[in-house]
Amino acid sequence: MNDIKPNIKPVCINFSSGPCTKRPGWSVNSLNGALLGRSHRSKLGKEKLQNSISQTIDLLNIPKNYKVGIVAGSDTGAIEMAMWNLLGSRPVEILAWEVFGNDWKKDILEQLKIKDSNTHVADFGKIPDLSKVNFNNDVIFTWNGTTSGVRVPNANWIPSKREGLVLCDATSAVFAQNVEWEKLDVVTFSWQKVLGGEAAHGIIVLSPKAIEHLEKFSPSWPIPKIFRLTKSNKVIEGVFKGETLNTPSMLCVEDYLDALNWVDEIGGLEACIKRANDSFDFINTWVSDSSSIDFLCQETINRSNTSVCLKFKDNRVINLDEDTQRNLAKEIGILLEREGVALDIVNHRSAPPGLRIWTGATVEPTDVSALLPWIDWAYNHAFNEIIGK
Repeated sequence: MNDIKPNIKPVCINFSSGPCTKRPGWSVNSLNGALLGRSHRSKLGKEKLQNSISQTIDLLNIPKNYKVGIVAGSDTGAIEMAMWNLLGSRPVEILAWEVFGNDWKKDILEQLKIKDSNTHVADFGKIPDLSKVNFNNDVIFTWNGTTSGVRVPNANWIPSKREGLVLCDATSAVFAQNVEWEKLDVVTFSWQKVLGGEAAHGIIVLSPKAIEHLEKFSPSWPIPKIFRLTKSNKVIEGVFKGETLNTPSMLCVEDYLDALNWVDEIGGLEACIKRANDSFDFINTWVSDSSSIDFLCQETINRSNTSVCLKFKDNRVINLDEDTQRNLAKEIGILLEREGVALDIVNHRSAPPGLRIWTGATVEPTDVSALLPWIDWAYNHAFNEIIGK
C-alpha cells in the first residue's frame, strides 16, 4: 500500500452539497452592510430585497415577463408552495430518480392526493424515459438530482406548446447549468445551494402561464398563509417586489447580495458554468484512470457538474454487503477530515454507498484537483482498515 501522502491540500476543504461553500475570499466582513435591527418593510429593507430579485433576474437571464419572489423554507418551501398553489386541476406526471424527487412524489400522492397521476421512477444513477411524459398533464421534476448526480442534459424533451404546467426543482442546477426558462412554468432554488448562501430562503420563478393559472384556479385544499400567492383571485404582486410573505433574515439577504455581486464580478453566469465544468473535468479524468471509483450516474450526458456522486467499482468491494461498503465510505470521510483535506463528502444516507463532491460555482476547481489524490490515499487506508485485515 502506498503510504505517501499527497503534497498539496485544497485551500478550502468545504465540499458539502448543502449548505455549500462560500464564494472564494468570503469573510464575515462581507456582511457589514446588513440591515440589522431594522424592519424588512422599511424603504431600505424592501430595496435590498428587490435588489436581490432584480440581480437574480439579470444574472440568470430570466425572461422579463416571468415573476421572481423570495419565499420561506429554502428550495423545499419554494417547490411545495408551487405544488400547493398550482396543482390539482389535472393529473400530474411525477418524475423521480433520487431522494428529493421521491419527496415531491409523496407530497402529490399522499398529501395532495391528486388522482390519476403517473409516476416515472428510476433507480439511483439512472433517469426515467422522458419520452413517456404526457404534457397534457402537469409535470414535476428535478433538473439535477442532488443525491444521485443525475441531471437532464437539456429541455429538448419538453414541448414549447403544452396543456399542462411544468414545475422544476432546479436548486442544484441554477448558476452552474443552462436552465431553459421558456420551457418551464415554475423554477425553484435556494441560496444555500446555488451560491453558498445561508439556509431557510428560497426563490420561486413563475411564468406568465403559471401566473394566469394562479388567478383562475382555486385548489380544493387549504393553503397556509406562508404559501399563499393570491388574494381574491389575484396574484399578490408584492411577493415579487421584495414584500415577502414572512420575515426574512436581512443578514442572509446581505449574504445573498454579496454572492450575486461576486457572480457579476467574475463574469456572470457563463463564468459560473465554466467553474463548475472545470471542476467536473478534473473528476472525470480522475475517474477514467481509477480502478476503485466510478460515477454513480451511468450515462455520460446525464452526469451532474455540481453534485458529483461516486460509487465503488473495485471488485473486492462491490461484492460486499451494503453496510461494509458504507463503513468504507465513512472511513474515507473520517480520514480526509482528520487530514484537513475535505469535509462532508460521504454520499447521502439514502443513496448507494460512495462519495459526493459538490462542484458548484463557489468551489475552486483547483481545490477539486488537489482533493482527488487524497481520495486515492484515503481509499487505500480505509480499505486496509475495513476490509483488508
